[in-house]
Amino acid sequence: MKKKRLRNKLSQLTEQIKKNKVAFTVYAIIRLMVILVLVRCILLGQWESVFVCVLTLILLLLPAFIEKQFNIELPSGLEITAFVFVFCAEILGEISAYYVKYPLWDTALHTTSGFIFAAFGFCLLDLLNRKKKVSFTPLALALMAFCFSMTIGVLWEFFEFGADYFFNTDMQKDTVVNSIYTVALDDTLQNKTIELTNIVKTTVEHSDKSVTIIPGGYLDIGIIDTMKDLFVNFVGALVFCAFGYIYVTQRGKRATRKIVEGFVPRVKMPEEATLDTLPEADNTDE
Repeated sequence: MKKKRLRNKLSQLTEQIKKNKVAFTVYAIIRLMVILVLVRCILLGQWESVFVCVLTLILLLLPAFIEKQFNIELPSGLEITAFVFVFCAEILGEISAYYVKYPLWDTALHTTSGFIFAAFGFCLLDLLNRKKKVSFTPLALALMAFCFSMTIGVLWEFFEFGADYFFNTDMQKDTVVNSIYTVALDDTLQNKTIELTNIVKTTVEHSDKSVTIIPGGYLDIGIIDTMKDLFVNFVGALVFCAFGYIYVTQRGKRATRKIVEGFVPRVKMPEEATLDTLPEADNTDE
């Protein structure tokens, strides 16, 4: 019986590889790389990085989990983008410090996440439309997918702020600015904006009389980074929703078809959806 079940599992894996060889190859390569990084971090005693690696391995399983739970088939474009995004965000961004080494790394990932989450929201709503459970106009479908992506982006910024505030991290990367416009320094309390311009350095004096010099200006505490992240999330979501709107209104008639269908799941037929749950025939010879 156990041999029969193992053969069925191997058969299902083989079929999945045949259906989507490119996505499976990308998944296998990325998973192997993460495991190698995990081993290296364990040997070096970098336990925070070990946690990031374990989290990455779990996140890489999400596409397969979603397929099974919703009885859908994720297209290769969405799967590959998700795999690469997780690797770039967690392994390269966090462990290899690409967020610090390359200023545009965070911007590129937030733009991509806006695109991905808009695609995911669009997918869910489009599936409900096809199943006739709800009815959305193309404009409402695009707008709700856009709102879904932006909501995820805002929740992520809440998470970053919470981590920085409660655990003294720096997920909201700081920015050096040389001008400040604030009403907090207005002694008259008349809501007058005080301008501090051409700042070349900031001197911070600690309670123990030690001093820290911030060269280049004043250190903005995460506000610019947060607004930039939300803006590029907006751009990524807007781009996909524009493609999605055209796809729904002119389904199959425009060049956007291949782009959108690369991210829109296919609903499995009843016989496909139940394939993994069919009772196994008893084999008394084994």
